[in-house]
Amino acid sequence: MSCTTLLVGKNASYDGSTMIARNDDSGANGFTPKKFIVISSKEQKRKYKTVISHLEIDLPDHPMSYTAMPNAVKGKGIWAASGINEENIAMTATETITSNPRVLGADPLVEYDQENNIPGGIGEEDIVYIVLPYIHSAREGVERLGQLLEKYGTYEMNGIAFQDQNEIWWLETIGGHHWMAKRVPDDHYVAMPNQFGIDNFDLEDALTSKKNHMCSSDMKEFIEKYYLDLSLNSKFNARDTFGSHDDSDHIYNTPRAYDIERYFNPHTFNHQPFDDDIPWSQVPEKKITVEDVKYVLSLHFQGTDFDPYKTYGDLSKKGMYRPIGINRNDFLSVIQLRNDVPKSFQAIEWIAYASNVFNALVPFYGSISETPDYLSNTTDTVSTDNFYWSSRLIAAMADASYKKSSIHIERYQKNVMAKGHHLINTYDELLQKENDLNKQLQLKHQANQEIADMLKEETNKTISLVLNELSLSMKNKFERSDA
Repeated sequence: MSCTTLLVGKNASYDGSTMIARNDDSGANGFTPKKFIVISSKEQKRKYKTVISHLEIDLPDHPMSYTAMPNAVKGKGIWAASGINEENIAMTATETITSNPRVLGADPLVEYDQENNIPGGIGEEDIVYIVLPYIHSAREGVERLGQLLEKYGTYEMNGIAFQDQNEIWWLETIGGHHWMAKRVPDDHYVAMPNQFGIDNFDLEDALTSKKNHMCSSDMKEFIEKYYLDLSLNSKFNARDTFGSHDDSDHIYNTPRAYDIERYFNPHTFNHQPFDDDIPWSQVPEKKITVEDVKYVLSLHFQGTDFDPYKTYGDLSKKGMYRPIGINRNDFLSVIQLRNDVPKSFQAIEWIAYASNVFNALVPFYGSISETPDYLSNTTDTVSTDNFYWSSRLIAAMADASYKKSSIHIERYQKNVMAKGHHLINTYDELLQKENDLNKQLQLKHQANQEIADMLKEETNKTISLVLNELSLSMKNKFERSDA
């Protein structure tokens, strides 16, 4: 998917939690309705068949239940996308990334051969479904996916984040069967547009102690055999080796990394939107909040000549670069694993649907067995009875009445986040007093429903306000009323 990912280490976050976040974006030709559900261990298949590549995979026994954000319309596969399992291990998948002809010539992608009916490898459609129910740490997630990639291969290039309360790992696929992964430093954040991102990589660590790096067991031989290392000083750079540096990257990808960097490092960043060497990870100038995550994953180059909503001054560069907050954001998931509360309610999944410029981010407890209907009842029918379509309607109307609707969107976003924080704080206190896990589960479900009810009320209110602004600017308006 055309996505943007942000990873925040526990010492870079405001409350000591690890955070992984990703915009899931559709391609330029349309949109993908999404829903927030729980896939129970009983529902998890033991024999899985991919839709795109026609590959059959035997899955392990004893899967865990997990939250997911699958496609709401059947027919193209599950695309579970993002979630948290019973052990509070989380992942988000995938960020479509790039490669280069040398790599793809050395290890070709494993695509479905329709003529000879030969299955292809695994892809974004499958990865969360075949990995998340079976892992008990972020590191274990890297290991399982790495084994699957080596066994079955992949037909596309992807980046995947794994998270537990202490660690975040980022894995990138390389060609058809190879991969590498790097642990996010605790005091760093990572900004990932749609291109190969890992730069500095310690191959010796990856092939021996695996403390902060992991990779395919034959990675060193693979690089040497095909002359992939481009370094002049023996300092291996994975992005130079496996990534792309195309003109299209400088319009579509690097500007997004630049926009995030200038927000988190406003006094120290020294890059241009077209630079290929923006660091994979950096220390922010201040600790990062959930609100910061939402803001940067909604960026559209505010305060620059590239802002598509700019209405004054030099407009020649308006819309020049692909923004992070784009019309085809399908959903945003921010998974927060807290370290200051018991494990039974440490997981929070913040969710938003549709274009991030105009949507609202709202928190829900993880480790649950059901989700509120307002977020899970999405179909292909447009309806204000669910959060997905309501968010799409708000975005389309607010975009068309941007100047007048902006104030309503600001208030909507702040109200939902403030009330969401308050409800989580309130229920955290109730959960602290309850030791029975079944009663804790009931409290989490109660909290999630109360949050969803609040969300629906605020969303309906905003639909009304934005609709009124857009209606007042219709072409057939007339300034004079009745005498």
